[in-house]
Amino acid sequence: MKIIEARGAPNPRRVRIFAAEKGLDIPCEGIDLMAGEHRSDWFEKLNPYGGVPVLVLDDGEALSETVAICRYLEALTPEPALFGREPLEAARIEMWNRRMEFSLFWPVANVFRHTNPRMAALESPQIPEWADVNRERAGRGLRLLNDQLVQSDYVAGGTFTIADITAFVAVGFMKPARMALPEGLGHLARWYDAVKARESVAQAGI
Repeated sequence: MKIIEARGAPNPRRVRIFAAEKGLDIPCEGIDLMAGEHRSDWFEKLNPYGGVPVLVLDDGEALSETVAICRYLEALTPEPALFGREPLEAARIEMWNRRMEFSLFWPVANVFRHTNPRMAALESPQIPEWADVNRERAGRGLRLLNDQLVQSDYVAGGTFTIADITAFVAVGFMKPARMALPEGLGHLARWYDAVKARESVAQAGI
């Protein structure tokens, strides 16, 4: 199998870190989003919605959507369990992963898409006011994440999970979105440095 991705995009980063945590070395094939390669006939046959990453299996079947790909990899390689083991643990991780997506990951992505001039070809029209709304949402998401990390080492509790991957990629993507990390978020900064030091992050090329 192989992963088709755009190297700098945030969702492929999530999958690369997840795969590295599992010890999986999956070949990656890059496409050029700015050149519209995700709208080409061959790519639309794999994912008509045009998003990356796409996991192409050995029999040619293609899986898209980040969490779906990660769940497949989790089923193939259950340890370490990044979606949890017991029902309550799994539900808690799902809850926090969704919170990180809605309160942080997508707001940061929207700031980037609606303010970066290079994204004008992909995001038309760009709406600066929508970027402002999402910048405020991301700020609130960062504060809530910091509050959560007062009481736990990781986003969903005492172990590293997919929720940490989602949040870590979101915070890291603030740099290309030209968003500064607010002051006074010491617990978030401690957590971010700890995740950044993980071997999986280095292996994912982030």
